[in-house]
Amino acid sequence: MLPDYENKRTTTIMEKILPYIELIILLIIIQSVVTLFTTKPAEEDAIRFRLLAHSNAPADQQVKMDIQSEIEPLIEEAIATAESTEELGDNLAALETTIVDIANSLAGGMPISLERQEALFPPKRSGFVITPQATYDAYVLTIGSGRGDNWWCSLFPNICFPDEAEEEEEKVTFFLWEWIKGIFS
Repeated sequence: MLPDYENKRTTTIMEKILPYIELIILLIIIQSVVTLFTTKPAEEDAIRFRLLAHSNAPADQQVKMDIQSEIEPLIEEAIATAESTEELGDNLAALETTIVDIANSLAGGMPISLERQEALFPPKRSGFVITPQATYDAYVLTIGSGRGDNWWCSLFPNICFPDEAEEEEEKVTFFLWEWIKGIFS
């Protein structure tokens, strides 16, 4: 009778790494599918409203916030009564003098300008919706030199973004890369 021998199986490095590679591929596929189905293209005919502060000084930012809080109800009313972008444009054109008067009363003597123009907007993310950087039809209300942080809204569809500096960009991190670095560190 032959003695029982224990069969020792040696595992290769590839057999150890293969489950991790499969998991990474699966996560990439899931992330791609989620991105495809949740990212909505920006509407080409969106009208936006942008309010530029004179500077980033606290007093100038407060002036911007005061003006924004006074004109926001007017803009919301114009949005609520509009059923198309053309109608919204007409409603906002009718409000131009009122908006300028409100801004002049709160600006403390700084020059105010309100123009409807093609303006460059930075990319923004709201949940899973990504709005690309592009030039959009916009009302731009500038207080003084307009070099401070800004507040802006996409009026049709209605999405508003609070004070953020355009120059500041979020540090981009990739979940998979951070996860892989965590495994091997």
